[in-house]
Amino acid sequence: MLQATDRAKVQRHTIRTLMLTQVFGGVGLAAGATVGTILAEQLSGRTDLAGLGGTFQTLGSALLALPIAAIAHRAGRRPSLATAYAAATLGALVIVAASALGSFALFLIGSALLGGATSANSAARYAAADLALPEHRGRDLSLVVWVTTLGSVLGPNLAGPAAPVARALGLDVLAGPFVISALALLLSAGVMWMRLRPDPLLLSRTLAGAPDHQRKGSIARGWAAIRNHQVAAQGIGMMALAHMVMVSVMVMTPLHMVHGHATLAVVGFVISGHILGMFAFAPIWGIGADRLGAPIIALLGGAILMVAAFLAGLSAAGFSVTITVALFLLGLGWSAAFVSGSILLVGPLDVSERPGAQGLADLLMGLTAASGGALAGVVVQHWGYGWLAHLALIGAFAIMALAALAHVGQRAVARHVG
Repeated sequence: MLQATDRAKVQRHTIRTLMLTQVFGGVGLAAGATVGTILAEQLSGRTDLAGLGGTFQTLGSALLALPIAAIAHRAGRRPSLATAYAAATLGALVIVAASALGSFALFLIGSALLGGATSANSAARYAAADLALPEHRGRDLSLVVWVTTLGSVLGPNLAGPAAPVARALGLDVLAGPFVISALALLLSAGVMWMRLRPDPLLLSRTLAGAPDHQRKGSIARGWAAIRNHQVAAQGIGMMALAHMVMVSVMVMTPLHMVHGHATLAVVGFVISGHILGMFAFAPIWGIGADRLGAPIIALLGGAILMVAAFLAGLSAAGFSVTITVALFLLGLGWSAAFVSGSILLVGPLDVSERPGAQGLADLLMGLTAASGGALAGVVVQHWGYGWLAHLALIGAFAIMALAALAHVGQRAVARHVG
């Protein structure tokens, strides 16, 4: 039997490995964030289709969530996460080819595959929780989310430096960031495959004494677990709504700014601030959830998202302090809801139920965000960016309602147990 000190040592190694891959994965995802919408508009020639790149990336993440969960069920986190990063690497290369060929359809295919990086980065937080003790689950999970800050803030600022790389390869400057993405994601896949040993999910099953038939698992097992645990379902709802609010507003912000004659460097600065809000403060939310309860942190996240959406709706096209603050708060509110929702999902589930339930959670999160991203372009085309931001208020309010229900439910359970 693994001793407590040995378990802690393995957990520390797991966290360090996941943190390293998150840095590379963050660069891979964020490098093209500044120019993705602009490249989509250039290839399609239509503003109302400009958000489809982000939409397909989110949709790809959703569709890859179940295969990634199935691999984790049968073989563990290491092959599951490495496969997701490999798919994303291929996606970045396909986008580069789409730019060279002037193909919007190929761009959408590449964007969908690039969603594998989102799936991997999201699933990494679950890997961090596999061996975590319950009293430190929020801290360990949030550390993996937090370190993404390093790569994700750097990524958007590579739009300018990537231009010489693109020219040297004979590519459009908008393709340059995706070359950087491909290299960073390939590094993530390699590090994950080489270093995530022992596999945290397989080891947690061994420690829990899970029988062989449970180790095979299924998505059906995860679905049954969600239906049997109301708090887990509420956690999924919070994450899905937060992702939809964040993606729908964020994906159209670069276009909103460029239409007001903001430069790519300025757009990159604003998106970097947004990503800083998404990841840099995650440990605060994780530790806060350990001490105050995840529903309280989710409630705060929903409130921050409401402020962010309101401010974004007031911003004029181009660069402004208002849009900068709004995008930072958009990331900050998402982070609180994302971390707390993840904790609420993981908490009541046993190790045989987690991969399937987590895959379903990421599927729903991706589908709702993809829907929001698809509608975002239409709303901006016909009614403007302000309307899009103010419609996001509805989703933020729904997060607060779910958080309140989860808080009441947890208090009722505590009284019953007491």
